[in-house]
Amino acid sequence: ALIMKKYVSWTLLTAVILTASAIAQEAEKEAPKFGWTESLVGNLNFTQTSLSNWSAGGDDNWNWQLDINGKAVNDQEKINWSNAAKISYGQTKIADQSSRKSADEIRLESVMAYKLGTLINPYVAVTGISQVTSSYTFSEDANGNEVKTEISKFLNPGFFTESFGIAIKPIPEFQTRLGLAFKQTVATDETFAPAYSDDPDTPELEKVRSEVGMESVSDYSRKVSENILYTFKLEMFSAFSAADEIDVRWDNVLSAKVSKLVAVSFNLQLFYDKDISPKRQLKQVLAAGLTYSFL
Repeated sequence: ALIMKKYVSWTLLTAVILTASAIAQEAEKEAPKFGWTESLVGNLNFTQTSLSNWSAGGDDNWNWQLDINGKAVNDQEKINWSNAAKISYGQTKIADQSSRKSADEIRLESVMAYKLGTLINPYVAVTGISQVTSSYTFSEDANGNEVKTEISKFLNPGFFTESFGIAIKPIPEFQTRLGLAFKQTVATDETFAPAYSDDPDTPELEKVRSEVGMESVSDYSRKVSENILYTFKLEMFSAFSAADEIDVRWDNVLSAKVSKLVAVSFNLQLFYDKDISPKRQLKQVLAAGLTYSFL
């Protein structure tokens, strides 16, 4: 009986030690990792069509687009600082026409959130959006020569927003933030100010149009399958001076990685700002090309 008691005691003690060890290892495995994480991904898409004595008709054409997406996140116990940058540029040429821009965007965003240990956390954010090069409309003069008219360029217009409020992340794939926002629409060149930043009700020419209102920004990212990813970013802003008008920028991307260096993507963008155009603007791009992760 004594030997049996000793055996049971040693067995229980061994079980307790092994259980405690397993719990410690599991806790160590699940311990949060703080610090910086960075990513930088480049995508290059190119298409080209050449026709010779093609009875069905058509025009020679080519198109290319370069997208660079970078992200740097510093995650600490109480603070999460997320920085994102996007540069997109592309051109198209059809027949004898000069090459024309098909994509052009610079976007910078910085968001700092304070962790309260709940689903709702306070944040401050800064966003800047513009384009890389000039945009033109094309026409012909009396002799049939091409005439280019510049309609926009870098920081003409430029959009800047500073906001603070609360951020909510109910699930890992989705997060949204809502807060008080200060928005500036900038035209550094007075040539473009009347179209983008000027208030027609005042005699002065304003190069900056400032608005105060509420902003909502939602991000969603989900793996549809192992190689297919769907993401969207929905931004809405409503100025207090025009609460019935909502500026909307909605960017959807469905991307599929065919191999380590080849990817296919579908991008649908919707943009509405009544001060820029009374009609909504829509753009869609289906692309296949090379992708590479630098970080």
